[in-house]
Amino acid sequence: MSRLPSWLSPVWLVLGAIVSVQFGAAFAKSLFPLADPTAIAWLRMAVAALVFWVVARPRLRGRTWAEWRVVLGYGIALATMNWSIYQSFARIPIGLAVTIEFLGPLVVALVGSRRPRDLVWAALAAIGVALLGAFPTSADWAGVGFALLAGAAWAAYIVLSGPTGAAWEGVTGVSVGTLVGVVVFAVPGVLTGGAAMWEPRVLGLAALVGVLSSVIPYGLEMVARRSIPSGVFGILMSVEPAAAALAALLVLGEQLSWIEWIAMACVIVASIGSTRTLSQVPVVNE
Repeated sequence: MSRLPSWLSPVWLVLGAIVSVQFGAAFAKSLFPLADPTAIAWLRMAVAALVFWVVARPRLRGRTWAEWRVVLGYGIALATMNWSIYQSFARIPIGLAVTIEFLGPLVVALVGSRRPRDLVWAALAAIGVALLGAFPTSADWAGVGFALLAGAAWAAYIVLSGPTGAAWEGVTGVSVGTLVGVVVFAVPGVLTGGAAMWEPRVLGLAALVGVLSSVIPYGLEMVARRSIPSGVFGILMSVEPAAAALAALLVLGEQLSWIEWIAMACVIVASIGSTRTLSQVPVVNE
């Protein structure tokens, strides 16, 4: 692929991906009064799978069981992450849900670290979460639990992304993994959605959500990662919770309490700190 135009920084591509994901989340939540969150999550995955399959149709014949095993795990992690975060959105503000979910990749970044300073970032993230339990907030504990499940699934997704990318050419692993999620959640998605999920308005907005939340951000990040350092990418991704809160405010009118903003700030600073620390560690054969 040719180089990016000089005016188009990869930083702007990553920020565009973040904005796209979070506005997609806000539009998805606006559909919850019309159809069950499970149905909306399934429609999002179905739209993304269709687009990815057209763009990158994978070779299925001649695959080993090891290749299938890793992409099946990747797809289940992706589907669980999408489903559980929508369940969380249905119960607590989007900004709060994404803040808690972000603990998943933060744990992945910190696991295996041997630097004492990383304990500071882990403690700061823990303080942020503890604040939610120590002070009155808008948190529903079922919503918090679903956000934690989404974070765990996000961590599994990150761990499996590398092996999936190595076993499946280009972006074909994403095509297959997304389709796995569609199949896994087909029955609950259709049963919980009922007739409402097939209404033109719901289908149209669900298609928009699929494009905003999956297709556009993946495409932008794929281009950006070719020319942006991993440390910079990680720091930029750390603003996801704040972007989620802003999108929810603009689209849904959701507001967070002061303690929820402090908790979010703790997680964001911990993520940035851990990313900066890890980016200073020499990487062999990157």
